[in-house]
Amino acid sequence: MVTGTTTPDLAAVRSEPTTVKDTPGYRAFSVANVVVLLVVCAVTLYPFVNLVAKAFSSEGFIAAGEVNLLPRGFNVETFRYVMGDSMFWINYKNTVVYTVVGTFVSMALTTPYAYALSRRHLKGRTFFIGIAVFTMFFSGGLIPNYILVADVLGMRNSIWAIVLPGAISVFNLLVMKSFFENFPSDLEEAAAIDGLTTYGIFFRIVLPLSKAVLATMTLFYAVGLWNSWFNSFLYLDQKELFPVTVYLRNMIAAASPAADPTQDAVQIGANIQSVTMLLTVLPIICFYPFIQRYFVSGVMLGSVKG
Repeated sequence: MVTGTTTPDLAAVRSEPTTVKDTPGYRAFSVANVVVLLVVCAVTLYPFVNLVAKAFSSEGFIAAGEVNLLPRGFNVETFRYVMGDSMFWINYKNTVVYTVVGTFVSMALTTPYAYALSRRHLKGRTFFIGIAVFTMFFSGGLIPNYILVADVLGMRNSIWAIVLPGAISVFNLLVMKSFFENFPSDLEEAAAIDGLTTYGIFFRIVLPLSKAVLATMTLFYAVGLWNSWFNSFLYLDQKELFPVTVYLRNMIAAASPAADPTQDAVQIGANIQSVTMLLTVLPIICFYPFIQRYFVSGVMLGSVKG
C-alpha cells in the first residue's frame, strides 16, 4: 500500500482552461498589423469618397480645391444633364449587352480550353500552351488588327467587334489551367467508373466544384468589358452602338468652357469627370458583393467532405 500520494482529480484538471498567453512581440505585431490594415483601408477608400463628394459639389468649390470628404455647394445639375439625355440610356444598355454577351462568350471559350490544357495526357498539349503564351508577348499590331476585324472579318459596327477580338485572356486561361491541374483526380476516375464521359465529367463534376474560379474569372471578364472603350472607339462609328464609356469620354472631351462659355458648360466641365466615373463604377460595386464570397470559400471543401 502506497501512502503519502494523492490521485489528481481528472475532472478538475480537464475543467481548468488551458490558455497560451501572447508574447509581447506577438501583441506588438498584432497592433502594428491592425494599424497598417486601417491605413490601407483609409488610403483605398479616400479616393472613392472624394470622387462622390466632387460629383455632388458645385464648380466653384471644386476649382478652389475645397472639396475633400463632404460635398460643398450641393449640386446635381451634372447628373440631370447626363441622365436626361436619351442617348445616355441607349449607350448604357449597349454596355450591359456587350458585357453580358462578351462575358458569356469568354467563359464559354476559356473554361473548356483551360480544362483541356490541364489534362496531361492531351496530345499536343505543349503546342497548344505555347500558342496561347506566344500571344502574350507578340501581336500583329494595331493596324493589322483593325484591318482584320473591320475589313477581313467584316465585324465593324457590330457587337462582335467588341466581344470576339479579346474573348480569351491568356492570363485568365493560365489561372484556370492551374486550378484544373490541382483538381482531385480521384473524383474524375470515380465518375469515369460510373460511366460518365469526358463531357459528363466536365459539366457534372468539374464545373459544379469550380464555382470559386468561375466566379473570379467571370468578374475579371465583366469588369474588363464594362470599362473597355478603346475597341468601341476604334470599330464603332454610330452613336447608337457606343457603350456608355465612349459616351462619357466624348462628353468629357466636349464639355469645356472654351467650346461653350455658358455657365452650364463651366459647371459640366468642372465635375463631369467625377460624375462619369461614379456612374461607370457604380454597377460593378453593386455586382461585386455577390461574387466576393467565392474568393474566400474553400474551393475543394465540398469535394473532400463529399
